[in-house]
Amino acid sequence: MSDQQEIIIKPGMGALDYWRDLWRYRELFFFLAWRDILVRYKQTAIGVAWSVIRPLSTMLVFTIVFGKLAKLPSNGVPYPVMVYAAMLPWQFFANALTESSNSLIDNANLLSKVYFPRLIIPASAVIVSLVDLFISGAILCGIMAWYRFLPDVKVLLLPAFLLMAFLASCGAGLWLSALNVKYRDFRYVVPFLVQFGLYISPVGFSSAIVPDRWRFFYFLNPIVGVIDGFRWAILGDAFPMYWPGFVISALLITLMFAGGVCYFRSMERSFADVV
Repeated sequence: MSDQQEIIIKPGMGALDYWRDLWRYRELFFFLAWRDILVRYKQTAIGVAWSVIRPLSTMLVFTIVFGKLAKLPSNGVPYPVMVYAAMLPWQFFANALTESSNSLIDNANLLSKVYFPRLIIPASAVIVSLVDLFISGAILCGIMAWYRFLPDVKVLLLPAFLLMAFLASCGAGLWLSALNVKYRDFRYVVPFLVQFGLYISPVGFSSAIVPDRWRFFYFLNPIVGVIDGFRWAILGDAFPMYWPGFVISALLITLMFAGGVCYFRSMERSFADVV
């Protein structure tokens, strides 16, 4: 009778082993992202058009309320272009935060069956929102062409601000996805945070209207630096960058991302037991 060998699959014990596991399971990462992309628009009447309708409708509302009624300044840029340039990073951040915060709960059956780095799940949810951002970016190009507004060489720096948006989304998503497993109340907190954040972020208005004495507190909202960076890169000198505030946002995003990874890793072993 031949000897039977028992194979035990277990996670690496060290931090370096964990990051190696992330690379080993990269195919699972892409599979989950692709699955979520397909599921999001499955059995919908207009499919991916929803990723365009939402920012467009928000742009129209903000243009009417802030541009026409409140008559807030747009620094010489067509108001719809100013708003939509800010909608790109905000919509990406809001969608990524919503999807990633619920990602572990939505994949509870997968967590309890097989080992893989759990960080893959919320990270793949952020990738889905990145696809929406690229679709919305194409619409912005059409809007800018309609108004005959062309970006200058600063647009080459846009990937740097996109990276900031990605790190902010991942960092906040890791915090909230781990907290949502332990405290299910966070499924109700996240929609409130997204709705509240829309109005305290410079989406429908320019950061230039914020008084100097409030600027420090204003930039404690880390997404402010990302939105201002997008506007500066896309719209040029009409929206000059407030560099001290940008540095504050960049530091907060870095801390949020690093803290999110650490907290997620500390909670990761208990996910299968809790869900």
